[in-house]
Amino acid sequence: MIDPKDKEFQERASYDIGDLLALLEFLRSENGCPWDRAQDHASIQENMLEEAYEAVHAIQLQDDADLCEELGDVLLQVVFHARIAEERGAFNFSDVVTGISKKLISRHTHLFGDDSAMTAEEGLDTWTRNKKRERNYDKTSQMLTDVPRSMPALMRAAKLQKRAARIGFDWPSPSGAREKMVEELAELEAELSRRESSLSPQEDKELERAIQAEAGDLLFALVNFLRLNQIEPESALTACSENFIRRFQTMEELAAEAGIDLDSGLSLQALDEFWDAAKRREKEEKDR
Repeated sequence: MIDPKDKEFQERASYDIGDLLALLEFLRSENGCPWDRAQDHASIQENMLEEAYEAVHAIQLQDDADLCEELGDVLLQVVFHARIAEERGAFNFSDVVTGISKKLISRHTHLFGDDSAMTAEEGLDTWTRNKKRERNYDKTSQMLTDVPRSMPALMRAAKLQKRAARIGFDWPSPSGAREKMVEELAELEAELSRRESSLSPQEDKELERAIQAEAGDLLFALVNFLRLNQIEPESALTACSENFIRRFQTMEELAAEAGIDLDSGLSLQALDEFWDAAKRREKEEKDR
């Protein structure tokens, strides 16, 4: 256990994984931090997701300094969970490292075994085949249920489709996916039109379930169409959301320049005019 009063430890120019493990052990000890000591796997599970998303954001920004920091935050979550598990005798950080090392070796049989893979796709096929063998999966549906529900919905849908595509269950071209998307949109609109009718409470519940189902079918078909056009749905929607925020900020700037507050109850037409103006300003800035 480290001594928190050890100046030599506190003032180092660099630290290694052993130092990080020792630091977490101290923070979780009776002489450590009350907050760190009070945590368990469930209480910090959202932190793992948040830190992973922030690391991905740094990658998208191509910000090396930020990525270095965010990867440290992700590593902290791994060490934190490993420390909690070690305290209850489940496993420790060394077991985590050993487990992933063994997996990398057993899944890369084209490097550490008798298989061969000359392309990235063949390498992925080898990984998938070995994964199914290790988990005793003999059905593709088992690979589908293996995709965690905690994933963002668009990402999970794309992953499910990719796994089904490995046995040939896929559209031969994007045009088929596009037709299915149009078909699902029509079915959703048909269900939505039924809302105009007077329904009993029971019929209303059944209708809302049908609308929900058709909306899901439409989104699933859209993910298929994007995937077959080599577009990652999650990344595309994330970029669109960021663009929406940026353009809305430009709207506010334009309104402020005109002495207008966007929150003052403007009509939709007036708001649309600011939106269009924001789009024009963005285009002008890109063209410079």
